[in-house]
Amino acid sequence: MATLTHDGLASSRIRTGLLFALASATSFGLSGPLARGLMNAGWSAAAVVAARVLLAGVVLLPIALPQLRGNWNLVRANATLIGLYGLLAVAGTQLAYFNAVAHMEVGAALLIEYTAPIAVVGWMWARHRQRPGAATLAGAALGITGLLLVLDILAGVSTDPIGITWALAAMIGAAAYFVLSAQGGELPGTVLAAGGLLIGGVTLILAGLVGIVPLRATTATVVFDDFSTPWWVPILLIGVVTAAIAYVTGIAATRRLGSRLASFVALTEVLAALLFAWALLGEAPRPIQLLGGALILAGVIIVRLGEPEPLPVGDPEARAVAEVPARPEA
Repeated sequence: MATLTHDGLASSRIRTGLLFALASATSFGLSGPLARGLMNAGWSAAAVVAARVLLAGVVLLPIALPQLRGNWNLVRANATLIGLYGLLAVAGTQLAYFNAVAHMEVGAALLIEYTAPIAVVGWMWARHRQRPGAATLAGAALGITGLLLVLDILAGVSTDPIGITWALAAMIGAAAYFVLSAQGGELPGTVLAAGGLLIGGVTLILAGLVGIVPLRATTATVVFDDFSTPWWVPILLIGVVTAAIAYVTGIAATRRLGSRLASFVALTEVLAALLFAWALLGEAPRPIQLLGGALILAGVIIVRLGEPEPLPVGDPEARAVAEVPARPEA
């Protein structure tokens, strides 16, 4: 009877984790199309990112503070990590991604960003001498091939080099997110996320005030493919749904499923972004892009399978293991 009860609890935990992971991936996938609509209405990419991350940070703060339990020494000990997380993983990644979707289709930009695990494998090899195995190299080759198909290089179709550059910058920022998220020891993930979101948002506001990035917002109606809406509706959605809820559900999923299984489910964000871009922006993916996207997803999965099995959350030995965690985000 005890065994049956344990198995039932484990199955329920996995089902709940899968639901959280799918909710997180779907929430993140909505961010690109919403940002594209705001930018078409006159918002700058920096203003969209600043509004998104600041609103998400404010929403997450009441959740993060109780988890901290007044242990501010833990925050001080990880101040550098939280700062780098806010500057690179939050502000840098989001700004680069939204600039990319301003010059190219959402699906292509997101698929380029999702080659980040390949960059992480290269970093771990160069920095920590963790040489990739045959499966990892095969997955990297598949990912690169898929990237070429997504960009439609073989068909000779010209692609905006500015958009590609921004998408590659977003990929580097996403790789930094994975590396930085593996650090922090006992620092709760929600505290790291909330602190990084607030730091990233404040940084973008300050950069806009001194003229480093353009901060431009309007109250114009936001027009999508088949409908229009007041500006505050996509702002609320992009902050609360695609950032705050996405991070919270992503953390909950990872704690129930473990990093590897959660990362596999998180790949559905790419499909969600393609569907949202099709529904909101009328960007129907071309067959060659679908093939390239399938190859990229297959390559990323094979890369993940080629990596060492992470230790369970809470295992004392896990603190000594360099683990590449699943995307929450962002």
